[in-house]
Amino acid sequence: MNVSTRLNFHHLHYFWFVVRQGRLTQAARLLRVSQSALSTQIRQLEESLGQRLFDRVGRRLVLTEAGRIAFSYADEIFRKGEELSALLAQGIGPERQVVRIGAVATQSRNFQEAFLKPVLDRGDTYLTLRSGRLEELLTQLASHQIDLVLSNVPVQADDEHPWRCRRIARQQVSVIGQPRAGGEPFRLPDDLRGARLLVPGVRSEIRPAFDLLCEHWHLRPTIAAEVDDMAMLRLLARDTDALAVMPQVVVRDEIAAGRLVEHARLPGLFENFYAITIRRHFEHSHIRQLLERTEADPLFLAPEDGPSE
Repeated sequence: MNVSTRLNFHHLHYFWFVVRQGRLTQAARLLRVSQSALSTQIRQLEESLGQRLFDRVGRRLVLTEAGRIAFSYADEIFRKGEELSALLAQGIGPERQVVRIGAVATQSRNFQEAFLKPVLDRGDTYLTLRSGRLEELLTQLASHQIDLVLSNVPVQADDEHPWRCRRIARQQVSVIGQPRAGGEPFRLPDDLRGARLLVPGVRSEIRPAFDLLCEHWHLRPTIAAEVDDMAMLRLLARDTDALAVMPQVVVRDEIAAGRLVEHARLPGLFENFYAITIRRHFEHSHIRQLLERTEADPLFLAPEDGPSE
């Protein structure tokens, strides 16, 4: 190999770090170099590769197609370096693949655990799980800091953000609450009238569908609490006498223990779960296996439902 064409890994690392941070100014500050020096290093990398790696859109840098390919290679190279450092410092073997998942903070923890169980059961995998707002997680996905985002809200791809959003699960929404004295059957919609209800927040897909169902039934529900976080909704359902509107998977353990019961399934109401990835030159094998698993696993399908879309 001619010395003049040899790849400068110092320049490549600067490029990789800028993409991961998402902003040139922040990357320069963390690297403790001037912004102009950092720009020069990246420009020299572009010259050596003969390709433009960024397009400037307003004040933002957006990866070109060549930039996305270069980042995929760089990400593989430098993640292997991180694994090597972990091996030497902490004894984490380089043969273990890192799987980086982001999950919206409002999503059911039980569902996340069920989805990730195949990864958790593997001995060759090192899992990192981050929780946050969807917008924050998508930013990390775009900069390849995480491999997949779990969301209960779909996203649309565009020219700037080539998201790949697929529905991986569909759970029917139920009325959940304390066991009824005497084991009386629950009647819809009559037993909702006058009952104190715990409902998801307005940003949830469930809430507008539930509101429409109440209109159809000419029912004005008594809302005791409106809760975005499914973990909090689970606690309130467990510790109060109010009825909760949620998928059964959220309180799976409480139902198994007899602390809560599924009183009724709300007709036509479902919560959808989505996996969001981004187009990459190299597809992570473990991520691909997770997504393929859901196509045939009844755990991720609503009762009497077909394969997820």
